[in-house]
Amino acid sequence: MTHAIQSDPIRRSVTIPVPLEAAARIAAALEETWPAPDAVGHFETGPASAEVFAHYTETPDIGLIETMVDAAADGAEIGPIQVEDIADADWVTISQGKRGKVRAGRFTVHGSHEAVAPSRGAIEIDASIAFGTAHHASTKGCLIALDGILKRYRPKRVLDIGTGSGLLAIAAARFSQSQVIATDNDAAAVGVAEENALLNGTPHIGFYACHGFEHPALVGLRADLVFGNLLKSILLDLVEGFAKHTAPGGLAVLSGITEDQAASVEACYRNFGFVLKKRILLDGWAILVLQRRPAIPVFD
Repeated sequence: MTHAIQSDPIRRSVTIPVPLEAAARIAAALEETWPAPDAVGHFETGPASAEVFAHYTETPDIGLIETMVDAAADGAEIGPIQVEDIADADWVTISQGKRGKVRAGRFTVHGSHEAVAPSRGAIEIDASIAFGTAHHASTKGCLIALDGILKRYRPKRVLDIGTGSGLLAIAAARFSQSQVIATDNDAAAVGVAEENALLNGTPHIGFYACHGFEHPALVGLRADLVFGNLLKSILLDLVEGFAKHTAPGGLAVLSGITEDQAASVEACYRNFGFVLKKRILLDGWAILVLQRRPAIPVFD
């Protein structure tokens, strides 16, 4: 490939679509390539998928990259390795994911490299190891659902299970006086979420590293609004936890599922006392807004 002579220096970006579970291993492998990359990272592109990137100021050894990535993938199916030449003027934008701001109802999610007028709805989230920049339809749909919910009432307590970047918890905290608690089974993601909360003026959110609802802070706790932007298998596995921790009359917003998976998830939750209030379909993904039925009195 030939390139026109440019006044700006040329850098090279290597990107690889990978399964989420292999992303950290592959990113770590790229750090050991030669010449050494200037930046290496990965971010989720979906509940089970990610993109690994490495940026170089010198021409990378693609053969070495392929060898090390194959070893790190450990049998996981990865996408093609793509190499792109990038003018120095575009470097910061590429480093932040080159995705632009996202508007969802009253919310505008943006990176630190983007100029956005300060407002309650403006939330700064950079692409990182933690899922949730609103570029994926499941997260954007949850924000749209939250926007609709906040037009009707203000929940007193909010739970965000599988919080990732903390975006949904931050958004809820920005527009309510709620007690907001969020969990994630990835301690590194919890660290990112805490930093994002501090950056966005919501340091009072309680973040915990645990699987689902399995933290002592959640014992006996019921919330008026519970988020679960997760995979179908995890939503089904946690259905009892959602039923236990959603207050009677409270709402659960579930996503991370495709349109084809929505009916089975809805049926499962119906068996645990939830009724469908709204279904949002966005780019092939479904967001379910469910309401927990009030407890039925039992008479002897």
